[in-house]
Amino acid sequence: MPLALLALAISAFGIGTTEFVIMGLLPEVAGDFSVSIPTAGLLISGYALGVVVGGPLLTVLGTRAPRKGMLLTLMGLFVAGNLVAAVAPAFGLLMVGRIVSAFAHGAFFGIGAVVAADLVAPHKRAGAIALMFTGLTAANVLGVPMGTLLGQHLGWRSTFYAVAGLGVLGLIGIATLVPVQPRPEGARLGAELAVFRTPQIWLALTMTVLGWGGIFAMFTYITPMMTELAGFAPGSVTGLLFLFGVGLFVGNLLGGWFADRALMRSLSVILAVLAVLLFAFTLAAHSKVGAIVTIPLIGLFGFATVAPLQKRVMDQAAGAPTLASAANIAAFNLGNALAAWLGGVVISAGLGYDAPNWVGGLLTAVALGVTLLSAGLERRDGASAGRVVARGGAAVEEGVTAGR
Repeated sequence: MPLALLALAISAFGIGTTEFVIMGLLPEVAGDFSVSIPTAGLLISGYALGVVVGGPLLTVLGTRAPRKGMLLTLMGLFVAGNLVAAVAPAFGLLMVGRIVSAFAHGAFFGIGAVVAADLVAPHKRAGAIALMFTGLTAANVLGVPMGTLLGQHLGWRSTFYAVAGLGVLGLIGIATLVPVQPRPEGARLGAELAVFRTPQIWLALTMTVLGWGGIFAMFTYITPMMTELAGFAPGSVTGLLFLFGVGLFVGNLLGGWFADRALMRSLSVILAVLAVLLFAFTLAAHSKVGAIVTIPLIGLFGFATVAPLQKRVMDQAAGAPTLASAANIAAFNLGNALAAWLGGVVISAGLGYDAPNWVGGLLTAVALGVTLLSAGLERRDGASAGRVVARGGAAVEEGVTAGR
């Protein structure tokens, strides 16, 4: 493994921690600023929207910049955003700090995925992307629980100071370990935008929104699900989240490994199993044993989609993958927002805390359908191209024979 991937993973660990740790600190933040919990919850949706808007925007602005330089700039922005959050005297300024960090998030993972893929041989690219995203999964297993514990004992501001320190560590790692990767000759914004004329790009982005949205529909409401339906004590939810995080970690590595061997076939199988698991969790969520067995499996198959989905978009973007890669990171967060909203809709409609699971199952099933459609169109186009080549070869042969 190139050491540069370690530097990217450390940065991803810090970014993943700051994204999710706020969920465990909402009561402390709400109390400090004298706002309601739902108002404090806007820090989560504000961050997601920051990723959706900021990632593609900063990538566009950095089209002509060397990729290493962009990564360093983004990590500097990430550190600055967390420091602003740590010292914020008012809730509005805390939101500003969160959005600044989110802007860095979207562009970092988009550009970082391209850098990671370029560090290894073509047949190992999905695995390299997965290794970078290992930092994100490790954040759910270690960073978020530790950050929450730190914030609860030393104040929520201490968590943001600690995350800023992780950002500095990642910045140093990128500066010393990531090789210079200048933009390809002739790279320009027009070429990056042109790839969005390809239907396969939009199919790939749709797969990301729906496939990842399926798992987030369940994950957003896992706490009330477990306490109200399965009968777990509130203190036990941390252990369940740890199991979920372990599943994420393992699934991320397995997803990269399988994607390097048969991307679309692997993605189809993973989405099919994930849909079944989410539908099954509608019933399993009512049982402690069922929850303990199913939760890590949902995490495993859920995050096993990440590297394949990211590589699919980059493959379809051909020679101009950077903006498409950033757009796919935005698609992940759009899936988060869509799934959380739909889950809230069915709960508010009185369908129960287990309803987000079948919503997630339906989203994933539709994602599977889009995946099969995309693969079918690709096979058809490949067969058509083969026939054209064959006819062209026959015509050449016929011309040669006639010339004799």
